[in-house]
Amino acid sequence: MTAQATLDSRGSVPDAKFRPPRHGWRVVAGKEFADHLLSIRFYILVLILGVSAAVPLYAASATIRDLAPIATEDPAPFLALFVLEAFSIDLLRFFAIVAVVTPLLGLVFAFDGINGERSEGTLPRLLSQPIYRDDVINGKFVAGLAVIALVLVVVTMVVVGFGIARLGILPRSSEVLRIVVWLIVTVLYVGIWLAFGTLLSVAFRRAAESALAGFGVWVATALFGTLIASLVAGLVAPAGVGDTATELANAGTRDMIQRLLPINLYSEVSRIILIPSEGVSVPGSIDQLGQLQQQIPTLYSVDQSLLLVWPQIVAMVAILVALFAAAYVLFLRQEVRA
Repeated sequence: MTAQATLDSRGSVPDAKFRPPRHGWRVVAGKEFADHLLSIRFYILVLILGVSAAVPLYAASATIRDLAPIATEDPAPFLALFVLEAFSIDLLRFFAIVAVVTPLLGLVFAFDGINGERSEGTLPRLLSQPIYRDDVINGKFVAGLAVIALVLVVVTMVVVGFGIARLGILPRSSEVLRIVVWLIVTVLYVGIWLAFGTLLSVAFRRAAESALAGFGVWVATALFGTLIASLVAGLVAPAGVGDTATELANAGTRDMIQRLLPINLYSEVSRIILIPSEGVSVPGSIDQLGQLQQQIPTLYSVDQSLLLVWPQIVAMVAILVALFAAAYVLFLRQEVRA
């Protein structure tokens, strides 16, 4: 039989139809997405996020209603729902609650994505299907990110609907645009924790170990991140009492360390996006401090606010890519035994 006889009428090898599909990750993502929506953890996390946001949301709406004559003159009264603190506590702002609670979404939907399949013995059978190996981790990550985006969109729509019903005002076009930008940044922020959870799921053989490591890092960064940054900054650049130069050096060092933490990057981006009059408030020198003190308060447009936080957004994207790339490479190099 000649080589030509082994080719079909299209000039391809007949066995080509048995090759893995080019978009096998879509099959994995669709199955994982359906499993997430039907899992009890999905509804528990939605309930936790909703309850956590209820207190600052209700307090902010009550404050806005009490200050209705003043609020009508505010350039962005509807955004006050997201930024006003409850009971004069800065941490009880809606976006601050989201910064602390939403990492649970990323960790819970990823900590057992790979090692769970391995412990149940289904990973070898999954990889024996006609799909590429990287389709597994890609599909699981896409499915987790899609579920997280769905949860955040639903919660944001509930907040907007609650604000319209309770305040009796409609958000302006600029406010809607800022909310959409903030929502995209929030999905990116939670995606970092999803990538981190995926990395832990690949690195640890047992789901309990990856869950413990993930929740430990979450607690350390969410509750003690600022304290750790302050302690390290005090050692690297001690601040002298009444010495402006050393105080600025200490503040700059502390700010640099804090910006290594995703929660601080996200909080700064959220504050500047949701508050039109907010700018970057950490001066890097005495001259910048003097300029900041002499600056006349102004309102930034959406594109100007984005320019202010563009470095933070790029840093968040870089962290997400680095974490997922590490999980991707580690998974491809691991041995999977039947």
